[in-house]
Amino acid sequence: MKAKQRLSDLRVMSEDQLEQEILSLKKEQFNLRFQRATGQLQDTARVRIVRRDIARAKTIAAERQGAKR
Repeated sequence: MKAKQRLSDLRVMSEDQLEQEILSLKKEQFNLRFQRATGQLQDTARVRIVRRDIARAKTIAAERQGAKR
């Protein structure tokens, strides 16, 4: 998914949905790291994509926290 499209999808999520998305991305990141360590990782670019998606989601969550204050 393209970054701009992904960003707009994340912005329309509620706070609970955003937290769930971060949690699922972290689980995927763990599984990818595990696959890399065991030599079973096929799509090495996916590690980078997931890491950046986590950063995007956390940035939006932080923006919302800042807006509340």
